Amino acid sequence: MNEFEWRRQLRELRAPVAPRHDLWMRIDAALEPAEPVRSSSRPGWLLAASFAGLSLLAVSLSLRQRHLLEHPQTTVTASAQAPWKPDDPRLAGAAIELDAARLELRQALELAPHSPALQRLLSRTRQQQSRLRQLDQQAG
Repeated sequence: MNEFEWRRQLRELRAPVAPRHDLWMRIDAALEPAEPVRSSSRPGWLLAASFAGLSLLAVSLSLRQRHLLEHPQTTVTASAQAPWKPDDPRLAGAAIELDAARLELRQALELAPHSPALQRLLSRTRQQQSRLRQLDQQAG
């Protein structure tokens, strides 16, 4: 066999080849399911159950929000200490500011309990309140 015969055979390989039998009938048969698909009521139930769960969640969130709006002090004062009032009137303003800052930080920590920055600020505020109490004891 010489080079010309090889080239001729290569050109013949590029020509389209018709299959011996029609393949589309087998492909169609493989794609169609054996049994007709019945319409199931399962998606309807799933949709209804998810809607009911979502409705319950929305109602509970709205009731909680209304409770917080009607009673804003319940969540803060339950975990907070009573405000401290120094004997020295010069320290009273600082005591009020530090107590307000501590309450605001506690509220923020309820929203983001794992925030290291808020934890540090709350710790620093407590230290400042402790220092203010020491100053009050020294003054009075």
